[in-house]
Amino acid sequence: MFKIKQFYKNKKVLVTGHTGFKGSWLTMWLLKMGAKVIGYALDPYTQRDNFVLSNISEKIIDVRGDIRDYNKLKQVFEEYKPEIIFHLAAQPLVRLSYETPRETFETNVMGTVNVLEAFRNTRECKILINITSDKCYENQEWIWGYRENDPVGGYDPYSASKGASEIVSNAYLRSFFNPNDFKNHNKVIATVRAGNVIGGGDWAKDRIIPDCIRALEEDKPIEIRSPQAIRPWQHVLEPLSGYLLLGTKLMENPEKYSGPWNFGPQLNSIITVKEIVEKVIKHYGKGSWKDLSDKNHPHEAKLLNLDISKAKFYLNWEPTLNIEDTIKLTVEWYKNYKKNDVFDLCINQIEYFENKIKWLEDKKWKK
Repeated sequence: MFKIKQFYKNKKVLVTGHTGFKGSWLTMWLLKMGAKVIGYALDPYTQRDNFVLSNISEKIIDVRGDIRDYNKLKQVFEEYKPEIIFHLAAQPLVRLSYETPRETFETNVMGTVNVLEAFRNTRECKILINITSDKCYENQEWIWGYRENDPVGGYDPYSASKGASEIVSNAYLRSFFNPNDFKNHNKVIATVRAGNVIGGGDWAKDRIIPDCIRALEEDKPIEIRSPQAIRPWQHVLEPLSGYLLLGTKLMENPEKYSGPWNFGPQLNSIITVKEIVEKVIKHYGKGSWKDLSDKNHPHEAKLLNLDISKAKFYLNWEPTLNIEDTIKLTVEWYKNYKKNDVFDLCINQIEYFENKIKWLEDKKWKK
């Protein structure tokens, strides 16, 4: 972790979607490392989102704008000249994509095009990491994990839009940022795909953890649509650690590290929605759930898993938390956000995670 911290110290880093769940955690981690963060995003989803409660806006350059607004986005690139870009701005919900398919495609596809264009036309920009989704794959619902060279696609508008974002990124990589020609353009891009990411500060609609917490806070049963659906659950800090590590590698060897990467959890974290809900109830200390399965619900994948061999082999990255640690940290945030300083709460969890990584690294070294 020390080398990663040194890499980002004093770097100008643009985070699109910084007001969102993953974006807020990434922004805080970058701040902890000493980066100069510029954020570009829409307003937060609610007034108790991680971004709002932690007062991150006071610690960064906070720009509000739509990722579909190329002219405004271009101005941000021209004014602040970021060296590194993490592109997270997106319409991130499967079920909402059925209601707003056009907005989903405009945001997730043309938004990506806009970021890539601004990146291409700003000399100071060196690294772009486009955060897509595990749902970008053409899901056959088989039991083995998808590898980075498996076909992208998508049944629903959200998944299809993320698959399209991958295709767009690959087109720019080959057309404008070919690693073999790095000395002429000095730019490198990668895409990253993570599983079902959970953690404190997420209040989005139709996500299982926010649904659980809302029900628990109101002393109502947790309603589950697909209790037997199997997902690769991981704490938000897991994939973010992979993204940050990848950023340090991209300039070292663009040919080796550019392109797509999977960041998934340990095998014991690939469990059903029902099991996740029961673990949340256990750690929260109260609650119940009820099955609201309905065959007329919009289609959602029942089984999805990622193969993370590439990240393990080439980045020496692997998951740090087991499923119990993941749920414990997540529930801890929701049980404490009303009575603690949320920025400190998040930083403490980041430090716990960093110490866990160090402990595992030391343990490996001693072997």
